[in-house]
Amino acid sequence: MKYEAHDYQTYATNFILTHPEAAVFLDLGLGKSVISLTAIFDLCLDSFLIRKVLVIAPLRVATDTWPSEIKKWDHLKGLTYSVAVGNEKERIEALSKRASVYIINRENVDWLINKSGLPFDFDMLVIDELSSFKSHQAKRFKSLLSVRPYVKRVVGLTGTPSSNGLLDLWAEFRILDKGERLGRYITRYRQSYFMPDKRNAQMVFSYKPVPGAEEAIYKRISDITISMRSEDYLTLPERIMNEVPVCMDEKEEKIYDTFKDEMVASIKGKTIDAVNAAVLSGKLLQMANGCIYSENKETIRIHDRKLDALEDLIEAANGKPVLISYWFKHDAERIKERFDVRELKSSADISDWNAGKIPVAIANPASLGMGVNLQAGGSTLIWFGLTWSLELYQQMNARLHRQGQKDTVIIHHIICKGTIDENVMAALKKKEKTQDALIDAVKANLK
Repeated sequence: MKYEAHDYQTYATNFILTHPEAAVFLDLGLGKSVISLTAIFDLCLDSFLIRKVLVIAPLRVATDTWPSEIKKWDHLKGLTYSVAVGNEKERIEALSKRASVYIINRENVDWLINKSGLPFDFDMLVIDELSSFKSHQAKRFKSLLSVRPYVKRVVGLTGTPSSNGLLDLWAEFRILDKGERLGRYITRYRQSYFMPDKRNAQMVFSYKPVPGAEEAIYKRISDITISMRSEDYLTLPERIMNEVPVCMDEKEEKIYDTFKDEMVASIKGKTIDAVNAAVLSGKLLQMANGCIYSENKETIRIHDRKLDALEDLIEAANGKPVLISYWFKHDAERIKERFDVRELKSSADISDWNAGKIPVAIANPASLGMGVNLQAGGSTLIWFGLTWSLELYQQMNARLHRQGQKDTVIIHHIICKGTIDENVMAALKKKEKTQDALIDAVKANLK
């Protein structure tokens, strides 16, 4: 296929070519893979500045998206690649082949650097979903940081650079520029730009930016960073966000409130407890959805309010395909008990959905993965259970609301009133506001 680049795609490619360290924050659907590959082709086969490129991506994206993009476009003909996924033998064979581009899933970064026995001789690094390296304590971050000095060029791609706040940026830019802009140490970064927020005596649970910190951080990273939003460059259909409230009865509310206050409750003769705040949060989300696991993983039903609301929404869709996002395994089990649904897990499932063969589908946003296009199969998404992760939330919504979608996208959120559901929705909106401010601050100006 002939590649006729949009102006914004040419701009982004040139930005990568002219910046050895580049943070490219692109919304889903803007073509970050072909933008990067066009730059890679130039660097490898035209200017001969780069010999070997390592692309790190989520598993499904590494297996499907990057290889298909290389094969798809005429102007990339001659660019050789090798996909290093699968078992250890298959990965070593793939990495031993002669190619310009090597593609590996992010879970195997530590293996490649510390356990494979192969030399790390890549002179360019492309990290698809830079936000995967936001944790400075993760093995993949520490491993990649150890070989970063040997890499000439680094490109970080993502649409969600600060899904949990600006603290995420330190690790991401530490990989990109070796600490030049936000410092070499996370403690100094925190001390310079943040203050303790939620804490218990000496234990600090979260941080918030000090006055003026956001602007200072944006200024520090602006010279190697560009951002682009889909709505600025693509004509997307309207997106309607809808909240559908449900309410527990008095007895169910009492169970929920008792557990929330005392972190222990008796439900149908079973004792449920939470050892800490994190466990409590997860169990409260389960209860809001209508079910909870006992200590020995038995499923205890509390209410069916969300299932009733889901039935109304499916009926209101009037035969149009519906995609349901669930979080807990027992959510999926109860949905399958009540409705004729098919879970999207394999490539065949996704193909059938996009072909219009599945009236009602369910999917877990964490297991569905990134880089999956679902816009051809429907335009209605229902959040049965919510997630605290802004990244997963936005990625899931963008499965339907993206280029190629022909209908108005309707995203329903079933919210159990008076529960942690309301806190999650508020947190997602707050995180989105922080991330939007970052993206606006480094927005590309094609003019």
